[in-house]
Amino acid sequence: MDELFLYLRLGFKHIIDLGGVDHILFVLALTLRYIWSDWKKILILVTAFTIGHSLTLALSTLSLIDISVNWIEFLIPVTILLTAVSNFLVQDFEFKQQNSAHYGLALFFGLIHGLGFSNYLKSLLGKQDSLLGPLFSFNIGLEIGQILIVMAILAMSYGLVALIKLPRKMYVRYGSIIAICLSLRMIIDRIVSL
Repeated sequence: MDELFLYLRLGFKHIIDLGGVDHILFVLALTLRYIWSDWKKILILVTAFTIGHSLTLALSTLSLIDISVNWIEFLIPVTILLTAVSNFLVQDFEFKQQNSAHYGLALFFGLIHGLGFSNYLKSLLGKQDSLLGPLFSFNIGLEIGQILIVMAILAMSYGLVALIKLPRKMYVRYGSIIAICLSLRMIIDRIVSL
C-alpha cells in the first residue's frame, strides 16, 4: 500500500512541478476560455484530455507503444501553442453549440501528453515486475493535480473577470499570448534535439 501512495504522490508532484511547467501551461491554454459557470463543459474537456493521456500513459508504460522521447518533448509545446492559438477563434462566450472540435483536440493532445508522462514514470519504475499498481496510482496522482490546476485557473479567471472586471475576451487573449510565447520558447529549445 505504501508503494501505491508513493506513486500517487509522484504523479501529483509531477504535474504540479513548476520545473516542468509544460503540462500546467497546456491546462491553462485549454481552460482559459471558460469560467465557473461553464463547469459542465470543463468537466467534458478535462475528461477528454484525461482519456487521451491515460490511454497512452498505460500503453507506453507497458511498452506496447514506443515513440522517441525527443519527438514527444517537442510535440508537447506544439500542443500548447495550437491550443492557445485556438482561443483567438472564440468570438463570444455563450458556447450554445457543442464545440466537439475543441473536445477532440483535447483528447488527441492528451495522447501526446500521456507519452510525456510515461517517459517520467518509466524512469521511476525501472525493472519492476508489476506495473499496473504503480501505473494506476501515478495516474490518480496526475488527476488530483490536474483538478487542482483547473480550480486555480478558474479562481484566477473569477478574480480577474468577475471581481476586477477585466473584459473576458481580454483575459483570454492575454493568457493565450503568454502561453504562445512560452510554448514558442520551448519549441525553439527542443527543436535542436530532433
